[in-house]
Amino acid sequence: MAAITWIFSILFIFSFAPNLASKTITGNAKVVDGDTIHIGLNKIRLHGIDAPETNQTCEKKNVAWPCGKESTKALINFINNKKVICNVKGTDQFKRYISVCFVNKLDMNEFMVKNGWAIAYRFYSKDYTESEDKAKKDKAGIWQGSFQEPYLFRKNN
Repeated sequence: MAAITWIFSILFIFSFAPNLASKTITGNAKVVDGDTIHIGLNKIRLHGIDAPETNQTCEKKNVAWPCGKESTKALINFINNKKVICNVKGTDQFKRYISVCFVNKLDMNEFMVKNGWAIAYRFYSKDYTESEDKAKKDKAGIWQGSFQEPYLFRKNN
């Protein structure tokens, strides 16, 4: 009997929980870095990708270059002051919306990985692994040289 009560309690709670899977956030975006934007008061982390941190550097021919700043610039240029539409998939531990975002129906997350400005964040998703393979093959963005994976950079700094 306790199990049945527990099951009904869980079902009751979920029936009133907000359905984030159907939430869409639309508007002008402020780019924070290569995988984070704000639309109004909504903080959004791009799903399935991990971009270099703003203060992160990469190496190309043994010379450091500001790949984190370049990643941020790439996202700014992609958005180009156009309306952004984000389909929310959930939230993270920082209460940011995890989203797949679009500009003119083009997948912003995929753009960042395919052009080498972010890696496919395999720990959370396999969605952009083919785009990463293309970026590696083309030596695009951060794949021009060597870099520390962004999550390791965050952990070490």
